[in-house]
Amino acid sequence: MSLIFFPPPIQKINSEIAHSAGVDLYVLRLDLMHPWVNGNKWFKLKYNLLEAKEKHFTTLLTFGGAYSNHIYATAAAGNLFGFRTIGVIRGEETLPLNPTLSFAVQQGMQLVYLNREMYRQRNTAVVEEYLQQRFGEVFIIPEGGSNLNGVRGCMEIVGDAMPTAGYAYAFNRICVACGTATTLAGIALSLHEGQRAIAFPVLKNGLFLAQEIEGLLTNYLTSDLPTPSNSPVPWQLVCDYHFGGYAKVNNELLLFSQQFKKEHNVPLDYVYTAKMFYGVMDLLKQGFFGRGDSLLLVHTGGLQGNIGMEKRYLRQ
Repeated sequence: MSLIFFPPPIQKINSEIAHSAGVDLYVLRLDLMHPWVNGNKWFKLKYNLLEAKEKHFTTLLTFGGAYSNHIYATAAAGNLFGFRTIGVIRGEETLPLNPTLSFAVQQGMQLVYLNREMYRQRNTAVVEEYLQQRFGEVFIIPEGGSNLNGVRGCMEIVGDAMPTAGYAYAFNRICVACGTATTLAGIALSLHEGQRAIAFPVLKNGLFLAQEIEGLLTNYLTSDLPTPSNSPVPWQLVCDYHFGGYAKVNNELLLFSQQFKKEHNVPLDYVYTAKMFYGVMDLLKQGFFGRGDSLLLVHTGGLQGNIGMEKRYLRQ
């Protein structure tokens, strides 16, 4: 499956802020792997697609909001690999469709809408049975690809995704934005002694994710999936850069993103990576990282969502 994907480049960020802090700063550009199925979404989907293929499913069903990167990527991946796709969308249908959902339909995805109360029960047996009765035998992928297959794929982000063997060991701090905690769990399982994973929750009051992370790590390590050779490395949550909550953006974050792209030629998505990059740069000013640290910032893609975010915020 990975033959159509480009190895993600590692880009050095020549920042005076990082230089003053005595820190080397790099970005893993997962956003450049593929025009449609990129970032951490590919890694979360990879083993779900393989399991669906091995079990002879022809239809994928998954969940997401109206601007979901996961919906966008699943629609494209399904089209690329020969699956029919169904996207269960939170809320009511709004026409005309936004760019995210328009793209999904163009890729062949059937859109189905659930009211918010029913959507909150999407992981229950009642809703799963309802969907199976309505659509027949479908392979269900949870919202965001947040399952053990997703964790397994994310274990490859800082390992197999590196362009040269051993490159991963050059970084002692790996930073990533955090939504469902799947990516952080996979990264924590893949790193080695002396390395630490640092996650920046994009949700308000993100400390609750610590329990989610521990649960994912425990469930993975007790599953029959391939296990890492090392124990999970230390990880931590930095919860101060959510900018008001999930998909919340203000002018300060918008201006930071625009300036970062101008200076370093790295576009950031407003929902995830912009918040993490802002947090890292702010922490560098505060001396949070040690002199001599080498940071790898994981760009998790999601740039397609910027179109909708800019329409919502730049017109205000």
